[in-house]
Amino acid sequence: QVQLVESGGGLVQAGGSLRLSCAASGIIFSINTMAWYRQAPGKQREWVATISSGGGGITTYTNSVKGRFTISRDNVKNTAYLQMNSMKPEDTAVYYCRILNSYYWGQGTQVTVSS
Repeated sequence: QVQLVESGGGLVQAGGSLRLSCAASGIIFSINTMAWYRQAPGKQREWVATISSGGGGITTYTNSVKGRFTISRDNVKNTAYLQMNSMKPEDTAVYYCRILNSYYWGQGTQVTVSS
């Protein structure tokens, strides 16, 4: 069956960095567009970034993370990544990966940014 497993969350100070990983199994990873979402306490889940399928990997980002976050993928390791730099307290949320346009989501990983 399809599984998405996130890792790499934790507690970081404002201005710091974290790298999230999303390991996929049960799918042909390279042909799927992957996305990261986040959900802050009391707020709706929001889209963060997307990377298209294939080796080229066209990326798109929500405005609030442009220039700070980088989404990438390794089609050999079947893993998507989210590198988060210059982090802010408002980045605090549970981060989820998803196979775009599917109902497959990971379980989420908590990211907390202290001020």
